[in-house]
Amino acid sequence: MEITIIHGQQHRGSTYHIAEVLKNQLVDADTVVNEYFLPKDGPDFCVGCFGCITKGEVHCPHANQVQPIVAAMSRAQVLIFDSPTYCFEMTGQLKTLFDHLGYLWLSHRPRAEMFNKIGIVVSTAAGAGTGVVTKSMARQLSWWGVAKVYRLRCNVSAMSWQDVAAGIKQKTEQQTAAVARQVRDRVGRVRPGLKTRFLFAIMRKMHTNNTWNRIDKEYWHEKNWVAQARPWRT
Repeated sequence: MEITIIHGQQHRGSTYHIAEVLKNQLVDADTVVNEYFLPKDGPDFCVGCFGCITKGEVHCPHANQVQPIVAAMSRAQVLIFDSPTYCFEMTGQLKTLFDHLGYLWLSHRPRAEMFNKIGIVVSTAAGAGTGVVTKSMARQLSWWGVAKVYRLRCNVSAMSWQDVAAGIKQKTEQQTAAVARQVRDRVGRVRPGLKTRFLFAIMRKMHTNNTWNRIDKEYWHEKNWVAQARPWRT
């Protein structure tokens, strides 16, 4: 199994530690782990040039930073994204990465392999807001076609992992263990649900007569998705 982890922060606080617990519950001797810390390993702010949308992802001015991450995500069977809750949202650096990946959305050029992946999004907060953040992160993955997305959130009632109460840490470990068991059981066997298939059908119809974006239309026709082929069928 291969796992790609995107940390939406560089400091190793509560969110990082919960993602680390999850990673350790998933890996075995044969697991390959790709790990990125933002903003250090990610791109600068998206400049809104539309290059990735209208010309192709290699035309992004930050392609050298973005495409190695995309390659690691494409190889992995499990994607883990984590972000502490900042003002009821994900970190700006993680949002910056997501902004660069708009071309992977179902409305443009989704990767076929995404439809067979499992995603896990993780967030913590000293108080409230983790539900908003994990929902926002999960929405990004769902628009890539990721077949199954788990949400792990925890209000730790502390500003550092060292100050988190033992009972909360124990509860968090139980939650991550439950998710890890489900992920291990489902790796390689997940398929997108009705919502994703419905959205795919809408985009398929749209790209059948797409006159506003040649590269997107050609992509869908090359994949034969406008006909009978479907990315989740192997």
